Amino acid sequence: MKKLVEVHRREKRPVIFISNFDVYVDLPGSLKGANLSRNFEVIDEVLQQAIDGDVNEIEKLCSVVARKLLDRHEYADRTEVFMRSEYMVKRETPVSHTACDEIIKVHARAIARRTFRSPIVRKSIGAEVTGMTACPCAQNIMKERAMRVLENLEVSKDKIDEFFSAVPMATHNQRGRGFLCIETDDDQHVDLQKIIAILKNSMSSGIYELLKRGDEGAVVLAAHKNPRFVEDCVREMAKKVLAEFEYLSGDSVVTIKQTNEESIHQHDAYAERQATIAELVDELNGDKHNNDE
Repeated sequence: MKKLVEVHRREKRPVIFISNFDVYVDLPGSLKGANLSRNFEVIDEVLQQAIDGDVNEIEKLCSVVARKLLDRHEYADRTEVFMRSEYMVKRETPVSHTACDEIIKVHARAIARRTFRSPIVRKSIGAEVTGMTACPCAQNIMKERAMRVLENLEVSKDKIDEFFSAVPMATHNQRGRGFLCIETDDDQHVDLQKIIAILKNSMSSGIYELLKRGDEGAVVLAAHKNPRFVEDCVREMAKKVLAEFEYLSGDSVVTIKQTNEESIHQHDAYAERQATIAELVDELNGDKHNNDE
């Protein structure tokens, strides 16, 4: 079902999400069918709670719906709510500070399981952000060629080094799509804005709907000074997750995906990593140990 979701924020304008909900209720073999109208009733109730300010996170909205579905479907042992939304963000370009809009795709999910006591609920929040990457491999090829030309022109090594530090070499670029989702227990909080910031800062550069000449130069220069492979983006996201969300429990699950739409190939490049926070901590500590050696 498609709904307009309005999430209240204290002393700020509410956040509006255009959302699609997938709702699942386990059906025991003893019953012929579920009472579908209850699903619509529950979602409308919880959306009203969000407007009233009682629910101020979209992943919490999903977990509240999942819990209420267990109450309404007394025969079900498990319910699941999956929410896919579009979220409009106001941005400014880096040089001219021109205002422009950006659409962020947001994913939220909750699974509730019935127990002899209170239900067990796991929730997740994630986002998909578009950015730009610059290929390190092609850049090195171009740098080696430029270096030979400069040496043949009898430019000194110091001048060559000074030139390359100021002017990064050309390379081919990709439009990258980064995805980051974190699954936690229901009582833990993950800030959506921090997830979006991690995604943006893990690629070579951000991209903008509208660019003036100075902005265009700044974006291209920033990307070429920060070349990254598709795997590099995933590694960078993992490191930033640990730095930003170190308080999360070790069994929190992190899902990272990066797709680069290659400009000089007829295929895309893709990398992913799914791990618990505890596993990522072990990997990062192992990398530090190897680097120290």
